Amino acid sequence: MTNVGFACYRIALALILGLALIVVFPKQAVAESVYQIGYLDYKKDDRYKKKVLYARYLGKPLGRSVDGAKTALKELRFHGKELGITFELNAKRFSKTEDLRKLVNEFGEEGVNFVIADLKPDLLLEAAALAESKGITLFNVSSGESRLRQEQCKKNIYHVIPSDNMLSDALSQHLASLKWRSILALVGPNPEDKVLLETFKASAKRYGLKVDDEREFVLGSDPRVREKNNTKLLTKGKHDVIFVADADGEFARQLPYKTVKPTPIVGGEGLAAMAWHWSWDRFGAPQLGKRFEKLSDRPMANNDWAAWMAVKMIAKGIQTLKSTEKNSLVEFLTDSETIFDGFKGNRLNFRSWNNQLRQPILIATHNWVIQRAPVEGFLHQKENMDTLGIDEPESKCQF
Repeated sequence: MTNVGFACYRIALALILGLALIVVFPKQAVAESVYQIGYLDYKKDDRYKKKVLYARYLGKPLGRSVDGAKTALKELRFHGKELGITFELNAKRFSKTEDLRKLVNEFGEEGVNFVIADLKPDLLLEAAALAESKGITLFNVSSGESRLRQEQCKKNIYHVIPSDNMLSDALSQHLASLKWRSILALVGPNPEDKVLLETFKASAKRYGLKVDDEREFVLGSDPRVREKNNTKLLTKGKHDVIFVADADGEFARQLPYKTVKPTPIVGGEGLAAMAWHWSWDRFGAPQLGKRFEKLSDRPMANNDWAAWMAVKMIAKGIQTLKSTEKNSLVEFLTDSETIFDGFKGNRLNFRSWNNQLRQPILIATHNWVIQRAPVEGFLHQKENMDTLGIDEPESKCQF
């Protein structure tokens, strides 16, 4: 064998032995720790009854927000590996309200520091009171009521979902920008309808709109109350816009194209303000929508986006700090310099005075986003997104 041939033989032998060693002695896998993010909802939540979802309208949930959290977790698989962390969702659901304490205690025993809460206001406040003693922080992903950001605010609740004030301010900005100032308000019989109307009236006044008339509606066709269920009788008169305060949406969806005069419908139907809309097509939103639909087999809605956002914020804190220490993560969330990307164009962060996430609001019909608020021309001395919702001088929140 020549010297050249012998050298080639040694190289080939070395490569074979090296490959054999790789096969016999595989690279030691890096041990990953598991970081659990809690999720809590109520089995009997009437917002998710099948008959309600069937009649669902603009701005309301299409399904449980847990699907949004699951979508975010799938996106985090590779990010977690870099940190040696596996993110997992610890989801709990209670059927009886008296079981809420037990589940919150379980979160505490299992070392869960952050819980995504898809609960109505009263249950959310109860969960927050129980979680406080366990050092647990909640992310509100479905309750927009103002009282949660005002007199009944809790330091351990972070509101990812926009408040009702933010939504009504966004809608009012859009109407004011079009100079559609004369408004007829139709309000339903439910307490939630009254709250929606009062919230919108405050926004209308704030932006120079005038609610010329208020009329009550009832669902049905009882001839004895025709003035409350007949759309032509309800909508008589000349108005730029008809605002419908209908928390259920059953009446609102039958109103368009049945008014006495050709009048735009806003609020419960027609044009609505919302956190998310499936047709939003900028800043990476279509890609997010596709990932969500692949997992859940339905379009992404407000609460889904909020749950997705909550998981991403927790993960960003861990990635940035390279730590899972709870107090450090809470400080990161509330730091005025911290910014989050919600695929809505603006940089998002939490308001210090009531833990509400600053965010743009999408104004959309059933199949297209018409506007994004804050609308151009509506300015704030510090942050234009604070033209939406409860500003610091208006805050009644006392942590």
